[in-house]
Amino acid sequence: MDKSEIPFLSVSQLSELIKTRQASPVEVVEGYLDRIDSLNDQLFAYLTVCRDEALQAARESERALAQGEYKGPLHGVPVAVKDQLNTAGIRTTSGTPIFNDFVPDEDATVIAKLKSAGAILLGKLNMTEFGTTSLSHAFHTARNPWDLERFTGGSSSGSGAATAAFMCATSLGEDTGGSVRGPAAWCGLVGLRPTWGRVSRYGLRPGMWSMDTIGPLSRTVEDCAVTLQAIAGHDPNDAYTWDVPVPDYRAALDGDLAGIRVGVVKELLYADVVEPEIREAVSQSANSLAKLGAQVEEVSIPMTSYANTISTVLRVEAPTNYRELIRDRLQEIEHDNRIAYLTWSLMPAMAYYKALKLRALLRQQVLAALNNADVLLMPTMGIAAPKIEPDPAIDSKENSNRNRAGLTTSFSLASSPALSICCGFTKENLPIGLQLGGKPFEEQTILNVAYAYQQSTDWHTRRPPI
Repeated sequence: MDKSEIPFLSVSQLSELIKTRQASPVEVVEGYLDRIDSLNDQLFAYLTVCRDEALQAARESERALAQGEYKGPLHGVPVAVKDQLNTAGIRTTSGTPIFNDFVPDEDATVIAKLKSAGAILLGKLNMTEFGTTSLSHAFHTARNPWDLERFTGGSSSGSGAATAAFMCATSLGEDTGGSVRGPAAWCGLVGLRPTWGRVSRYGLRPGMWSMDTIGPLSRTVEDCAVTLQAIAGHDPNDAYTWDVPVPDYRAALDGDLAGIRVGVVKELLYADVVEPEIREAVSQSANSLAKLGAQVEEVSIPMTSYANTISTVLRVEAPTNYRELIRDRLQEIEHDNRIAYLTWSLMPAMAYYKALKLRALLRQQVLAALNNADVLLMPTMGIAAPKIEPDPAIDSKENSNRNRAGLTTSFSLASSPALSICCGFTKENLPIGLQLGGKPFEEQTILNVAYAYQQSTDWHTRRPPI
């Protein structure tokens, strides 16, 4: 097979070729490295490319296959991860030059699990500084493969760009308020935020301890399920992981929606930040699910209208991770983060406690809605990917609306799983994201609904013009 065509295969297709020895891990890695070489100067998706390490891992993967040691569907498959995750012997910047020379001596648990599953690490992906904001980068701004003048979404910006541009087979991001689902929506991918506590955060540089969650960004639902399978599960090194069974996510993808109840959250579908094209595409998706056998009806969750405000107050957790930097190296922090950290540091404790109470109320409402629905449906983002501006700062109404366009925070606050999947394109050929939320620890349900939808559409087969 021509190496240049390898990156365009799904994980499932690539896995079968590697398993049956029709493609070697070495040529697969070489195919991806060639594509990274040709595109990264345009997209700025990778901060670090692990060329030598990836080729060595590929040779070891090939030897294992020759000896009859097959580790599963990720064996020999090239992956990339957000540069917020520790990687032994490979620098981990968290998106800031302040940590430009930080080289961990231990892998994050999810990295160790990926390697154990046979995956090959291609490199570390770009992100907004500290993963705190959605738009600003301390290094080059990652570019959207669908339009190089537009954002990918954040904070897992490189994960969105690299996966959408076929520069890795699948990737990991980190989702606090929507940092996996936002890039998935704006880059036309499947991005899953698992239940809080489903995936270990050991070795993750924190953003907000009560909301941070590691999750996959992939081009298909099946690839997303395979990636989640590799990283999910209890970890003794992370006291916040739940010791509960992990289902076979891939086996759960039967596409059968008979009896599945889908609740369309009207407060989010009809929110004033949702543009008409987005609303129409999401509404059509709900109709498609009904034709596939699901029971679809509107539901009301009033507190979702206040989710972004609640989350903003709770971000007082963020500067507690960087007290010494704020004290000693404040001017080295990028402008918007510097202002945000100082502002959050001044937030009264009373406001934080009030936000915690409101969060509990929102969670109660989300879980109550899920007592009467298996899946909740709404847009992921109210707008398509916006254009990159010189300073995505603070003073214009346009920028304010852009930051408010995310509709992902409710599930972050509820600690529930949520997934974004492409459900169409705007007139400007920009992806539109459909969001599906589910009950805690029932990722398999939203994955299967997404799978049924994806199998009935061809949005995921489109390639960006790069």
